[in-house]
Amino acid sequence: MTSQRTRNRLVQRLRDSGIRSQAVLDVIAQTPRHLFVDEALAHRAYEDTALPIGHGQTISQPLTVARMTEVLLEAGPLARVLEIGTGSGYQTAVLSPLVGTLYSVERIEPLHLKARQRLQQLNYRNVRLKLSDGTWGWPEYGPYDGILAAAAPDAVPDSLLQQLADGGRLIMPVGSQEQKLVLITRQGDNFSRKTLESVRFVPFLPGVQR
Repeated sequence: MTSQRTRNRLVQRLRDSGIRSQAVLDVIAQTPRHLFVDEALAHRAYEDTALPIGHGQTISQPLTVARMTEVLLEAGPLARVLEIGTGSGYQTAVLSPLVGTLYSVERIEPLHLKARQRLQQLNYRNVRLKLSDGTWGWPEYGPYDGILAAAAPDAVPDSLLQQLADGGRLIMPVGSQEQKLVLITRQGDNFSRKTLESVRFVPFLPGVQR
């Protein structure tokens, strides 16, 4: 169930669901999602569904990964991108070929270590990983042209807004009971906000879990 034909079927489903970026579709076709889930779930890796990765976390649905990546990149190339919530490393692997340098933080140490090992083995050279509370981002390397978060806070942390470059784009789910995917664009000191669609993500939690 990990053949190129199986991956191509997933890509066709994403195209049928409205993903238009050929660059994003090509990367998803080439990314071995079965290596980012436990071996027992590898046969389901190319279904368009979220899957558990342990520690109460999930690998996001491919359509959600594709949608967030497409929206983040639709205004043009991004040199420096911050990802909040490395998780399994799958979203990281999809973003990596499409951006200059990718900085990714994860608060759960076992997930961070496993993602680091996977991404190194797969030779993703432009990715920097850190075990950290995502609330604070990674200010040392900011500002960022793009920020993508894979967990939902009640409100967008101001610390992330301040790490967004002028003209930069931030995409993340927001809300507790009802989550919405939100795109924020910075123009100087102004932040324009656009609500895109309903989504379901794990909550955005503080603190490092070892």
